[in-house]
Amino acid sequence: MSRLFLTAGGLLGGLAVAAGAFGAHGLKAFLEAHGQAANWETAARYALVHALATVAVGTLAAVRPAPGLAAAGGCFLVGTAIFSGCLFALALSGVKILGAVVPIGGVLLIAGWMLLAYAGWHVTA
Repeated sequence: MSRLFLTAGGLLGGLAVAAGAFGAHGLKAFLEAHGQAANWETAARYALVHALATVAVGTLAAVRPAPGLAAAGGCFLVGTAIFSGCLFALALSGVKILGAVVPIGGVLLIAGWMLLAYAGWHVTA
């Protein structure tokens, strides 16, 4: 489990930085012209934050396994894919229905943080 979350978190972090840079430079004019710069920036920021959270889950799983860690990591990965993925797609396509899917990812991200708190409470010293 720790290998999966460390690897996935590292990949997600790299993609988040690349997406942020691409949005700030390569897509800047397009995103601003379509009023989507804030959506792109939010997607990149949340992806980067949750990449770090996923790495934390992987690290904790390697050092002190606890109940809820696998579920927390899964929520971070799936939640980020839905939340950031839909925001990126919305920013590029303008398809408004994608905005209705974003909260599903947000709920998964919140669940991931709650599960991480649960796991942290149950870590044995």
